[in-house]
Formats: sequence, C-alpha cells, structure tokens
Amino acid sequence: MAESAPKRLKTDSPASVLVGTHNGHFHADEALAVHMLRMLPTYRESRLVRTRDPKLLETCHTVVDVGGEYDAQRNRYDHHQRGFETTFPGKQTKLSSAGLVYMHFGRALIAQRLAEERNKPASAAATSEEQKEEEGKEVVSEESPDVELLYNKIYESFIEAVDAHDNGISKYPRDALAAASIEPRFSSAGFTLGAMVGRLNPNWNDPKPADPDAAQAHEDALFLTASRRIGEEFERTLDFMARAWLPARSIVQTAFDARRKHDPEGRILVLGGQSVPWKDHLYSLEEDKEDGKPSVLYVLYAESTQPGAKWRVQCVPETADSFTSRRPLPEAWRGFRDAELDAVAGVDGCVFVHAAGFIGGNKTFEGALEMATKALA
Repeated sequence: MAESAPKRLKTDSPASVLVGTHNGHFHADEALAVHMLRMLPTYRESRLVRTRDPKLLETCHTVVDVGGEYDAQRNRYDHHQRGFETTFPGKQTKLSSAGLVYMHFGRALIAQRLAEERNKPASAAATSEEQKEEEGKEVVSEESPDVELLYNKIYESFIEAVDAHDNGISKYPRDALAAASIEPRFSSAGFTLGAMVGRLNPNWNDPKPADPDAAQAHEDALFLTASRRIGEEFERTLDFMARAWLPARSIVQTAFDARRKHDPEGRILVLGGQSVPWKDHLYSLEEDKEDGKPSVLYVLYAESTQPGAKWRVQCVPETADSFTSRRPLPEAWRGFRDAELDAVAGVDGCVFVHAAGFIGGNKTFEGALEMATKALA
C-alpha cells in the first residue's frame, strides 16, 4: 500500500507551497496531477512554476512530471527516468505523473469527498451557522473499505487510461491485432481527454509575445485551462462514484440476494425502485459466489419512482463495455411496439423491444416479469 502522502506534507502555510512541472508542450498527465494536488488543503492555494531549470525545481515543495526523480518522501513524482517501472497495485500499466500523484494522494481525495458528502446538511433549511459547525462531523478514514473500493475503481476506470496514454501503451497488444488482421473501423484519437488537453496547447504558428516572460505567462494560462478542464472530469467521476455508484452497491446486493424469488436459477434481478448503476456491482457479486460463474441474464427496474411508472427489462451484457448481451430478448420480438408486440410476445402491456434486443419495456412490473420469464423459456 502506498504511504498516505498527506501525512508527510510540510505544515507551511498553503500560500508558500510551490508546485513545479515542466514548461513547453503540456499533456493530460501533469495537467491532471496538478489539479488533483490542488484539491487537497495543503495545495489549495499553492503557486505553480513551469520550468525545466533544475535549480528552480529544487526550490519547489512538490515536482510532477519533470526532474527525473521519483521520491515520494521528497514529493518528487516524475516517471521519465531510465529504469522507472512503477505500477499501481495489481496493475501492469506503467504510471505517469497523474498515476503517481493518485497512488499517493488518491485515498485522501476520496476520503475528503466522502466526508463532504456524508456531512451535508440534512435539509436545505439548515442555517449557515449550522453548516459551519465542525463539531460532531463525520471523518472518513483513508483506511475505510469504502475508500479502498473507490480508490481501486477510480484508478481502473479513469486514471489508468491517462497513464497508458502518456506512456504510449495501447489498449490491445498491437502484435495480436496484426496477427488477427484486426483494424479499427474509425479513429477515436480526437475523442479522448488526452486529445482535449492537447488541443489547448499553442499551435506552432500562433502569434507569440516577444517578451519571454509574457510568452511563458501565456503558455501557463493555457496549461491552467487544461488542468481545470481535465480536473473537472476527474471531479465529476469522483462525485459520481461517491454519490451514486457507491450507494447503489447495497441496493444491488439486496436484489442479488433475492434473485431466486422470481426464477429458481437466479437469472432475473429485480431492483427496488428505479434503476441504479448496477453492472459493476453485479459482476463483482457474481465473481464472489462460490462457483464464480455469471448467472443473471435480465435486470428489471422501474423507469422512475412515480406511481404507475413503466418497467424495463434490460439484458446483462457479457462485460461492462460490451454491446453483446448474455441472452438478448427473443429475435421475434425485436422492433415491435405496443399492441403488435403484445400479440407477438403473448404478454399484455408491452411497450417496446429494441431492434438490437438488449432492452424492452412494459407498462407494469408484472408484465416486465412475464416478458423476462418468457424470454428465459
């Protein structure tokens, strides 16, 4: 386990903390690394210097993505030096500066955000004085199971792609793709966070201030825009994981435990209330079973919490990112709606079945359950 970096940080006033990174063309990893640091109290008012001057970097409290040194005890987080092969625990992707900062500070960021979420005023009527009251507020430990769960999940769902992008690591082995004669149908190079950050760099032929200090200030302003934009995406991910993904786990667990209520083999999962982010939790719960085999084929949930809400029948995909269902809804139902679908499926109250067969709907829970049961047969 990476040592909790915030416990080592100096107690200087935040305004005196100087963070260093390189100047010139900037990338997603150091832009994100700087933003993550500035989410923490020690760095919130920190100053930033972008330089490759070793003497100036020596004056910095923390240095990321430059300097040729990885030494967490001295707050040095570069990954370009010869022999650097550090990876996140349990992963094979070599870390970038973003991954290094996340590995050491990620638990603190998550614990901080969970505490903020859990200490929100109980009602909008809470007074400003009540909101400011610190006594009795919950403190979330960096060692808590919830923090550890999110720490690993956020790395694999967000940070690892930044590490791979900066280190030139492909998602799929190039040799294996070539051997199988697999070629991409289109380019997604411009559709990534890395591309978004890259587009914020000055163009080679953009006008540049003649004064070196003014030119550097202009470049730094663009970097801060990039850091803020990729940082906003990271914070949205963190907020989603803390506010929606994590609370959904107990709901999916309850439904998973009761999955044999409607099918002896446990192939139908019914979520109480409306849908929640269920895929990751379902796969995890299936892996934790004694046999470790997938079993759930259909997930049922209401479209909303309003009385009389319609119900959905969603097929479980083979993997979280797959468009292939474990068992699609019957081909004969696909593309039909309403009364026509009622007649084809032999179920009253049908609303639709998607042409690809991965989802359908019914006006009632009973109708959705009948659709799922017939689809199993």
